[in-house]
Amino acid sequence: MMNEYHNPVLLKETVDGLNINPAGVYVDVTFGGGGHSREILRRLGPSGKLYAFDQDQDALANAIDDDRFVLINENFRFLKRFLRFHNVKQVDGILGDFGVSSHQFDVAERGFSTRFNATLDMRMNQKGELSAYEVVNEYAEEELSRVFFTYGELKNARGLASAIVEARKTQPIKDTDELKKVLSRFLPAHKSNKILAQIYQAIRIEVNQEMEVLREFLEQSLEILKPGGRLSVISYHSLEDRLVKRFIKNGMFEGEPERDMFGRYEVPWKSIGKLIVPTEEEIAINNRARSAKLRIAEKK
Repeated sequence: MMNEYHNPVLLKETVDGLNINPAGVYVDVTFGGGGHSREILRRLGPSGKLYAFDQDQDALANAIDDDRFVLINENFRFLKRFLRFHNVKQVDGILGDFGVSSHQFDVAERGFSTRFNATLDMRMNQKGELSAYEVVNEYAEEELSRVFFTYGELKNARGLASAIVEARKTQPIKDTDELKKVLSRFLPAHKSNKILAQIYQAIRIEVNQEMEVLREFLEQSLEILKPGGRLSVISYHSLEDRLVKRFIKNGMFEGEPERDMFGRYEVPWKSIGKLIVPTEEEIAINNRARSAKLRIAEKK
């Protein structure tokens, strides 16, 4: 099941980044097909413990039968709350592999992929109330423009929003083919795949509140990690990576840390090694790895 479900990106490098203590407690906040979790368990001793999070119901089918393992069917924005429920206050390492899993892209009816026609869904949590349908059909033009500009980094965000609002006056836009048709004039043949991917990304990030979730997770990870504990996270687009990079560098998302009278400032993280990206070989085997960026940090 796991290989069909999701081929883990930068598997060895991400788990190496945790610098695993065999008796430690670890968290995999993006369980998916369980590839990273299985590798962590392989390196843990009998007294080690691994907690994994995944809000996607489909991921539950991949649960690992191991006394050292607990799978929590929740969004990782609730990291602290659910670890506390399991009487865990601090951990030795946290791993995150963000973005959409291969499985979510490959199941046509989930609506994540530009390759298939599907209802406008894009919910990572199938029980979530907000889907792509509501974003496309109910958001005001100004809001839609904000979504496309902020999360898709699309220069013609206003034009895209206006076309959608005009089209839905006649009837709702129900599926991805209808959305493509409405936006066809913004999709020149030589760039249509790239622009469509940006449009889908923008809607998906809004539906799943991905940037807010990432901020909440990073702040909680700092609280939950022990001093010397490691954070090992993979981002897939510049918006995510920028947040992660800035948080590791400054311990904050905006602005600069306060300096003392000598111009020095304390940050809570130590960056471990340089940015890691997949090799050409890995990208050839797993196309999803193409945009992956791995950053590793240690809590001081």
